[in-house]
Amino acid sequence: MAEIKDPENTILMELKGGTVVIELLPDVAPLHVARMKDLARAGQYDNVCFHRVIEGFMAQTGDVKNGNMEAGFNLRMAGTGGSDMSDVPAEFSKLPHDRGTLGAARSANPNSANSQFFINFKDNHFLNGQYTVYGRVIAGMEHVDAITRGEPPASPDRMISVKVAADA
Repeated sequence: MAEIKDPENTILMELKGGTVVIELLPDVAPLHVARMKDLARAGQYDNVCFHRVIEGFMAQTGDVKNGNMEAGFNLRMAGTGGSDMSDVPAEFSKLPHDRGTLGAARSANPNSANSQFFINFKDNHFLNGQYTVYGRVIAGMEHVDAITRGEPPASPDRMISVKVAADA
């Protein structure tokens, strides 16, 4: 496990293979960080599937409306929803979309991010300046690399639990 310097801005994501530790970047994207922490604290990310996982690109999850494996799960709809909260405006920065960074998923509207996010499998610099970077994996990237691929995967992996380290 990585050394956690700021538990209030660190996410512990439990996947089938183990824990992924994500350092959030509140100085870069405070609204996105606050949204992730709010949803994690409400248990909204627990049991949500990875609905879009593209080899050599990224793993996308976070559809709290349609992606929950227990309540109302619909694989065809996974990826089309968000949370009950309003969308988050873009917080673009100079941070590149490097391997292990967390990016805010959105529609064509740059200000439409809500609950969905992706983790980059590799450096995806073509996304720079177009999608908000608001965190980075600091431990457990091997568990992200092991997520089942597909758009959507036939049997999608899920986030078993997502917690703010300060609360764990």
